[in-house]
Amino acid sequence: MARHLKITQATGTRICFCDSASPWQRGSNENTNGLLRQCFPKSTDLSIHTARDLARVENELNRRPSITLGDRAPADLFEALLPSENPLSLR
Repeated sequence: MARHLKITQATGTRICFCDSASPWQRGSNENTNGLLRQCFPKSTDLSIHTARDLARVENELNRRPSITLGDRAPADLFEALLPSENPLSLR
């Protein structure tokens, strides 16, 4: 996020950073890390995996229903939002 100021200026979107050593401020990130660790334990050398392997895990995570999304998968919501002139509410 070295260019966060330029992103803010270009998009008008505020970018906030969590305090260091405060994982509770990064709930979604910490949860995703935990899910990734199920496939790639800590200290795994990712260079031994093919792009296809990584894409498979990406697809699994994006197609996994989430309680916080009303038991909908992130990919399904994203796909529904793209073509819509009246986007669905994420809530």
